[in-house]
Amino acid sequence: MAIRVLPPDVTGKIAAGEVVERPASVVKELVENAIDASATDVRVEIRQGGRRLVRVADDGAGIPADEVELAFARHATGKLSSAEDLFAIRTLGFRGEALASIAAVGRVTLVTQTSGESVGTLVRLEGGELIHREGKGRTPGTVITVENLFYNTPARLKFLRSDPTEAGHAVALVTAYSLAYPEVRFSLLKDGKLALKTSGTGELYDALIDVLGLQVAQQMLEVRAQAEERDSGNGPEARVWGYISSPSLHRSNRSSLLFFVNRRWVQDRSLAFAVEQAYRTLLPTGRHPVVILNLEVEPSQVDVNIHPTKREVRFRNQRLVFAAVQRAVRRVLMDQHPIPLVSNRPTVMTADEWARRRRVVQAGNSVDPRMVELGMEVQRPAVRGPLTTGAQSRMGALPMLRVVGQLSQTYVIAEGPDGAYLLDQHAAHERVLYEKLKRQKESREVPSQVLLEPLTVELLPRQAAVVEEHRDLLAQWGFELEPFGGATVLVRRVPASLVDRDVAAAVAELLDGPSEGQEDVSWEERTLRVLVCHSAVRAGQTLSLEEMRDLVRQLEETSLPQTCPHGRPTMIHLSARQLEREFGRR
Repeated sequence: MAIRVLPPDVTGKIAAGEVVERPASVVKELVENAIDASATDVRVEIRQGGRRLVRVADDGAGIPADEVELAFARHATGKLSSAEDLFAIRTLGFRGEALASIAAVGRVTLVTQTSGESVGTLVRLEGGELIHREGKGRTPGTVITVENLFYNTPARLKFLRSDPTEAGHAVALVTAYSLAYPEVRFSLLKDGKLALKTSGTGELYDALIDVLGLQVAQQMLEVRAQAEERDSGNGPEARVWGYISSPSLHRSNRSSLLFFVNRRWVQDRSLAFAVEQAYRTLLPTGRHPVVILNLEVEPSQVDVNIHPTKREVRFRNQRLVFAAVQRAVRRVLMDQHPIPLVSNRPTVMTADEWARRRRVVQAGNSVDPRMVELGMEVQRPAVRGPLTTGAQSRMGALPMLRVVGQLSQTYVIAEGPDGAYLLDQHAAHERVLYEKLKRQKESREVPSQVLLEPLTVELLPRQAAVVEEHRDLLAQWGFELEPFGGATVLVRRVPASLVDRDVAAAVAELLDGPSEGQEDVSWEERTLRVLVCHSAVRAGQTLSLEEMRDLVRQLEETSLPQTCPHGRPTMIHLSARQLEREFGRR
């Protein structure tokens, strides 16, 4: 093929594909422009996930009439004047590509007026071309309406997800910036319903209450920037401040980790890793904290010109930033949740013995304190990862077990033909419920129960969007949820297994999205796992002898009794030979 210069409309669509990936990208660029224009009130409206309409109205500085058309030219911006300015960026936008890219793939209407003008300006563009202009009065500020996004690029339109999913991305974005700029009043209308509204008081804690709800906000710990966060001679100061959750509040994925670098919302794995290192040993495996952290560094120390979407940044001194974040978070956790010291030490073993043995039981209140820890072999399955009832090969049925008692209100002690067994009562009950609920779902007979009093559950805005997307699937599992204003839902019916359980926690986790490493798990499978986890007996719950016997009997009837649905072992086996060896009889 001969080399030729592409037509402007083609190059415009190619460039737009880098900036405008989905409707939420349009929301992001327009909200950032509003913030850069010193707006104190930003109103966002989306319809049909944003593909039908995205409208952002603000009370910012506005665009002068003689610059309106220029604003839609590619690489036209008032935020940079030279290459040196790229290393001192203090605004959210600077590339001059947003409006041009949006206009290239949508039908755009802009109405704007500055405080010094007597009349504003209205322009309409289609496919990047100006088709209409007229004078129009309004209060100072700007309103940009984008309709029929990707109408001229049907291939891109096909890649969009469902309306609730696309709306969820837009909600997450507005939520993030409402936390980054608590002094700005944000509101979001989704298909005519108010999905988010903040007060704009300037206090981050007030924004937390508006976005996360009072119940969650009360479990957040404040991180205050302190003078010792200055790195000693290795670079400029890096200030970290915001809020982190107490160890009792955690999520199944990292979507609640929000980082703002100089008030710009970024996705950075190193920052997430620094936070999770600070929480090390404080959270259950596979759980993640809720974090809203602001990181302030000199603009010359961070490069935001990595990607057209400006979602990624690169720090000049990555180690300094990592250390500052980890130190700030760890300090708060240590002050308000000190880590207990372990005083008991395991008995000395050779390397070979240690490789074969696993410590699983520690002396407790019900055990003679003179006892030392026993090394026990854990009977783990050869197959890794979650196992289902559809596995082709059984791992072997359980032997006949005689229940002896309960240890630490967590483990059921049983005697078998060849030694002792310790059963994790929560994991074992999960396996029993998993296979029971799966059979009920396959036969469409999942029992549910109407609550005597409907339960109100405050959700994150993105969780509320999931309710709409999966309402029918939730109903198949026995849930009846209905909107109750904002991000609050009313729970009227729940699966029978959740009665007398923490329904609010189960609903929140179910709508929270897949946990890390479980993104490929189907919605049905994930729902099943969440239900059994919240329905099963808990660690610390006292069981009668009859209840323990019934649990063991039901576990014996399952197809995979050795593991819970998440792949953890339900039991460990201490053989008779091992007992004899430990007591010096062999």
